Amino acid sequence: MQLSHTRPVAAARFDDPNLMSTAGLVPVMALAQASGLLTLADQQLSVPTDKGANPGRKVASLVGGMVAGADSIADLAILRHGAMGTIFDRPYAPSTLGSFLRQFTFGHVRQLDAVASRFLGNLAEKTVLVSGIDTGRVLVDIDDTIIEVHGHGKQGSGYGYSGVRGLNALIATVTTETAAPVILTQRLRRGACGSPRGAARMVADALATVDRLRSQARGAHVGCSSGDGASKPLIRCDSAFYGHPTIGAAIRAGADVSVTVRLTTSTVKRAIASIQDDAWTPIEYTDAVYDEGTDTWISRAEVAETPFTAFASQKKAHQIPGRLVVRRIPDLRPPKDQGQGTLFDVWRFHAFFTTTDPDELDTVDADKTHRQHAVIEQVHADLKNSALAHLPSNSFSANAAWLVAAVMAFNLTRAAATLTGDPKLTKATTGTLRRTLVSVPARIASSARRLTLHLPTHWPWETAWHNLFDSTFGRNQPIIT
Repeated sequence: MQLSHTRPVAAARFDDPNLMSTAGLVPVMALAQASGLLTLADQQLSVPTDKGANPGRKVASLVGGMVAGADSIADLAILRHGAMGTIFDRPYAPSTLGSFLRQFTFGHVRQLDAVASRFLGNLAEKTVLVSGIDTGRVLVDIDDTIIEVHGHGKQGSGYGYSGVRGLNALIATVTTETAAPVILTQRLRRGACGSPRGAARMVADALATVDRLRSQARGAHVGCSSGDGASKPLIRCDSAFYGHPTIGAAIRAGADVSVTVRLTTSTVKRAIASIQDDAWTPIEYTDAVYDEGTDTWISRAEVAETPFTAFASQKKAHQIPGRLVVRRIPDLRPPKDQGQGTLFDVWRFHAFFTTTDPDELDTVDADKTHRQHAVIEQVHADLKNSALAHLPSNSFSANAAWLVAAVMAFNLTRAAATLTGDPKLTKATTGTLRRTLVSVPARIASSARRLTLHLPTHWPWETAWHNLFDSTFGRNQPIIT
């Protein structure tokens, strides 16, 4: 593509007050308002002084700015360009929103957590954000990530397991067979804290939210009994969370677990060594080939399982029976002596502990399900490619509130995508949704005290955008006489 020869660009002026660059904020924020974001924040938040006035509008401004692409307080100025002041009532300045965040304490962050949880429930009620949560298997993933910061001015920053100075964000997501991941709960922690710190509370909060979402979904289906087709939620996490506090919290809440175990303990080593050679089953893995004649996979990766009791060395109340599922692949690392061959295969093992019913998830399915825990890494990457590219304040509580707002923006964007009717957008990343649905330029026109948005012709995602617009403004609802 090259510039036009017949009509060369001669000048550029920022002088049109009727233009806006983010027309997609109109239906997205309409969905947020219909889901009670402003009302919930007004009811739950008690931030003091005049800087805490109108918390609903300020929280909505934070969320709206993040949906539009803001990843710092200064970037929230995107809400105050062109026709934004005409379409939205008095958008707040970045300095006002920054002062609002700096008034937060730990208690106010917990109040905002309550807003986020209730807001998620309202979004799920108005969209198919968590479709299938009341009938199919529910997968809850928990993991933490380091958000890099620079300098010693950030409260709570430190060097964690990654060796990078930053703050530690712990999140829990929920995924169903028909819905993309959404975030259930979140917590910002000191950068140097261990991964499992506070995870037991996180598990309890996440499963309580799942129960509310399930009850809400069942209530929407007339005549549906409380147990129709629903299985236990499955908590998935890596070896950092293998401990009785986290796993015990999940079991007490009525969930199953699938947790990676370290191979350094003697009990795990003995359990793996006890597996018979004929118990291993080839699985679909890297470089695997499917043989239609024998209806099996020809693969160098194999799985097997053995009964296992977690925390057997602890008191009996802490011991949890289950099974140890082990995957092995050939160790392809070159030996130190290149001229010396091996008399037998050398394997690399990966094991995880699970309490799932073998009749529901056999060895192969349990391994495949556990490997899908990696989906939470995509959520981490999505957040860091959006509002969590930075933690903008020196105040730890302000950054914790920023994390909660980023989570609400993530869930709101995901909910808006479900209203487009486009299956590709339903599971797209936030960056893709911002590019296709939110960052659409528009010119406003006024007639009879009503505004009309004029958008570009031949926009590739015009149908999806109109579906979202019509859904949020009720234009596709049937007329009842």
